[in-house]
Amino acid sequence: MSDCGIVLVADRDRETRRLIEDLVARLGLESLAVDSGEAALAAVDGVAPALAVVEVELPGLSGLAVLESLHDRFGSGVPVILLSAERASPLDRAAGLMLGADDYVVKPADPTELVARIRRSLRRSGSLQSSSAGARRAEPDPGLSPREQEILALMAGGLSQPEIADQLVISSRTVATHIQRILAKLGVHSRTQALAEAFRLGLVSVM
Repeated sequence: MSDCGIVLVADRDRETRRLIEDLVARLGLESLAVDSGEAALAAVDGVAPALAVVEVELPGLSGLAVLESLHDRFGSGVPVILLSAERASPLDRAAGLMLGADDYVVKPADPTELVARIRRSLRRSGSLQSSSAGARRAEPDPGLSPREQEILALMAGGLSQPEIADQLVISSRTVATHIQRILAKLGVHSRTQALAEAFRLGLVSVM
């Protein structure tokens, strides 16, 4: 199965679409965002997307129907991440996975978690490696020190600033100083943006 290297985003909410488009761009890929199930299928008529991120509660054709249609057209190798704010119970998530979803994310999704899940699905399908490896090699080295790299890895592991200080046996103020240096070197303004950029550059791994 060949794909167009584009991530399909189908969600009613404009802000959610913009968030996912930004995260996908940070991974070096293009996205195509629509607000309905019918538009989603029309957007990939004849060519499989590298990944589809689809809201379950789409108007008209539901996200579950889009999932099934994509797999009918292109095979189950097309990874689909389902998003839902209303159908968030364990039973709902299990049903989505049983229908063939690669992942099921409850909204509102944390950007750091979402970019990790998107990256994981793309790596499983092989799309991220083939599309972004060259871009990563061309990126300048941000020049993080060993201590900054260590703190970045702990941030990616979900540790808070006080928890990082405890683990490294340094003051919370020192951790804050290192985090500010990390943000500056990565050219971002928040921890969430720093982690998204770190995942894009391959500075931290997604398990």
